[in-house]
Amino acid sequence: MSDVKRILVIDDEAAIRKFLRISLASQNYQVIEAESGEGGLEQAALNGPDLVILDIGLPDQDGHAVLTRLREWSPVPVLMLSVRAGEGEKVRALDAGANDYVTKPFGVQELLARVRALLRASPAPNAALSAVEVDGLRVDLAYRQVTLNEMPIALTRKEYAVLAMLAAHAGRLVTQQQLLREVWGPTHVEHTHYLRIVVGRLRQKLGDDPAAPALIMTEVGVGYRLKAPLA
Repeated sequence: MSDVKRILVIDDEAAIRKFLRISLASQNYQVIEAESGEGGLEQAALNGPDLVILDIGLPDQDGHAVLTRLREWSPVPVLMLSVRAGEGEKVRALDAGANDYVTKPFGVQELLARVRALLRASPAPNAALSAVEVDGLRVDLAYRQVTLNEMPIALTRKEYAVLAMLAAHAGRLVTQQQLLREVWGPTHVEHTHYLRIVVGRLRQKLGDDPAAPALIMTEVGVGYRLKAPLA
């Protein structure tokens, strides 16, 4: 198996992509390119890159939104690029899950050093989970799609968010507080009735009998667990 590292560059400026492609290829990295946020997410799902270089100013959605969606299913290191040099912008990106931040224009040697550092710090990002399948239920975390026995299931944003978090930790307990904090926000960690309502709706849509659940199990007073997929 090749040990060549794959780097996904998401940037709408052709000149920047060319500059990065030449610079990274000179260090024997394989470069994958996308010029939009949606295209970048698709390439990330299809190619499992070892590192993502993500521009904040994209035409279809900003890089912060792309990063948020990517972090729903992938721990791949992300190096953000931006012409915005303000401290607040950097803090926002890092708090959202970026691993590093470089301001344009940048020097190629500095960029390559940061790339090497991120790859050393995260040697196996390709273990990222992009989809989970359990007893006919498929949760595609990359494309935000849910099917049951190959039939699409329509979910609300909150329903999908809860199911996606359970799927990302399939087989493991996710506490009520974790779910409430991630889906509703830190000011709602005591509002467990929100969670009970959403889980009830999910079970109804998935045909999961609440009296004898086969997919979403309840750990009373603690949290929920999605059945582990077969190895």
